Amino acid sequence: MANLDRLLRPRSIAVLGAGWALNVIEQCRKMGFAGEIWPVHPTKAEIGGLRAYASLADLPQAPDATFIGVNRFATIEVVAELAAMGAGGAICFASGWTEAGEPELQARLIAAAGDMPILGPNCYGVINYLDGALLWPDQHGGIPVAKGVALVSQSSNIVINLGMQKRALPVAYVACLGNAAVVGLADLAGALLDDPRVTALGMYIEGIDDAVAFAALAERARAMGKGVVCIKSGKTELSRTAAASHTASLAGGGAASSAFLRQIGVAEVNTPSELIETLKIFHVHGPQIGPRICSLSCSGGEAGLVADLAAPYGIDFPPVPQATHDRLFEVLGAIPTISNPLDYHTFIWGDGPKTTEVFTAMLEAYDAGLYIIDPPRNDRCDPAGYQPALDAIVSAQKTSGKIALPVASMPENFDERQAIALMDQGVVTLMGLETALAAVKAAQVAPGVSGWRPAVAMVPRDSRMLSEAEGKALLAQAGVAVPRAVSGTFAEVAAGAAGLTPPYALKGLGFAHKTEAGAVRLGLASLQGQAEMPGAVGYLVEEMVTGAVAEILLGLRRDPIYGVSLTLGMGGVTAEVLADTVTMILPVTEAQVLQAMRGLRLWPLLDGYRGRARADMQAVAKIAVALGDLMLTDASLEEIEINPILVRPEGAVAVDALVRMA
Repeated sequence: MANLDRLLRPRSIAVLGAGWALNVIEQCRKMGFAGEIWPVHPTKAEIGGLRAYASLADLPQAPDATFIGVNRFATIEVVAELAAMGAGGAICFASGWTEAGEPELQARLIAAAGDMPILGPNCYGVINYLDGALLWPDQHGGIPVAKGVALVSQSSNIVINLGMQKRALPVAYVACLGNAAVVGLADLAGALLDDPRVTALGMYIEGIDDAVAFAALAERARAMGKGVVCIKSGKTELSRTAAASHTASLAGGGAASSAFLRQIGVAEVNTPSELIETLKIFHVHGPQIGPRICSLSCSGGEAGLVADLAAPYGIDFPPVPQATHDRLFEVLGAIPTISNPLDYHTFIWGDGPKTTEVFTAMLEAYDAGLYIIDPPRNDRCDPAGYQPALDAIVSAQKTSGKIALPVASMPENFDERQAIALMDQGVVTLMGLETALAAVKAAQVAPGVSGWRPAVAMVPRDSRMLSEAEGKALLAQAGVAVPRAVSGTFAEVAAGAAGLTPPYALKGLGFAHKTEAGAVRLGLASLQGQAEMPGAVGYLVEEMVTGAVAEILLGLRRDPIYGVSLTLGMGGVTAEVLADTVTMILPVTEAQVLQAMRGLRLWPLLDGYRGRARADMQAVAKIAVALGDLMLTDASLEEIEINPILVRPEGAVAVDALVRMA
């Protein structure tokens, strides 16, 4: 990767394009850029009060960074000249490239750039609030900072909107990728993280161009103690194959991208507000919050609301330890019910020492505390009465060493200047109760496994579906248990069934989903009197599996971005109705598979719920890892789906198989 230091932290900036050049000059002036700015224009003597140079060749030296605000054809010429003179990099603002059906034009731009880094084309630019360097042709909402988070986006408008936030988030960089023709997502993000003044990274991602590089980026960020949080758009996926499997539908909707982000330790959120609030936590406290959370408010209604809103995020509130209970009782007395969430009533309101004792005692027993507090609006009311509570929150965090988070139930109920003042004391104010809960949950993301990388993705290919008999032969070779069976014409399986033990399952071959096609007959004592099945291209007769206590779906398929995905969940004919699945990205271990499956809604049914026999899920994990290894070593395999695996108290048998090969 080319070095981006000069482009991101320039000491000299060249600007081309009269109107856009003036905008860039004005934005740099407002931020106090101390370096040189060189407008370049063939006919103008000055732009924005600065001398304009007739050509790049007339500049005093090769610029560190250049904003190219000319048309796409001229952009190619400018990039070639900058590269030849040793410039540090450029922003290519013009649109009309691959995104407009002109890939050949973009290829020419890439060739012109050579080893010189460019952002774009079709790129809005980059803002460096640390050094006042703005290669940015428009208004923005930031201010100079000494340290802060970096925002990277594949959508210029999204990051413009993020930059207008009024939530006390200090922003160090804003950077757009555009078409990412030369500098990719991981390259740009990594260059920003390398700045020691950057505390965390927030991203709006439409597509990950290199999953292996992105996983390495996430690991490097974690090693630096810097959290990464992103919004991943474009989650709705169209199947790549006409032979759509259950896996294709159940693992769609962004399941693969979410699994990938989770496995590399990147927090994923759904909205810009959640992104900002999570970044605030990461900016001050680093990349992870512990799972033990408490909530404090002076209202029973707020306590109940917190509990209700937290449940969908999987946030629970552990009971108050006895020692903490006793300590709180000494201050609050018998009227408040000492619980978590805690309604401490208003008996101590305005009493700084007592409020501090309650806030500190509660926080010391947990990893982090939510303090629900909505100061009155300062244009019509006097918020001074809330200051003792705010001071107590600051003191509780300082004394306990735990994370104290003031939370406004509605974002407009906390003044930005007040939030900045608290941030200066190391206390993060979260704006909006539901958004705050989403941010806390996101910030609890587990770190990725050191050294883990996804399989290298393959280009989508045409494929063919094996017959079930062929597919099960492949599974058996991998060590997966399958029923004893014979296959062939109807006459051949009728004759071969004599060597099997009834009851039988008779299946017609050539159908992706046999049940829907009426091509499965179960529990047959014999094949006498059975009619052939319309549309079948062959038949399979098997010994039926008995003693099963669960049906599990297992699906593996090539992913054009993340290599190979693994989907596991409740199977059988109701698999898509239940939609109770988890998705992972290979490679994975048996322990990781079991841990992931424990997150299924219906896991208790597999684990001996109310006296039920426990399903041997270790056997399922072994099958998943064995077939995952097969997918990773056999490049011809496109998809393997087993629905269902019949799981016994001991052992598991694959009774249906859909296998596609290139």
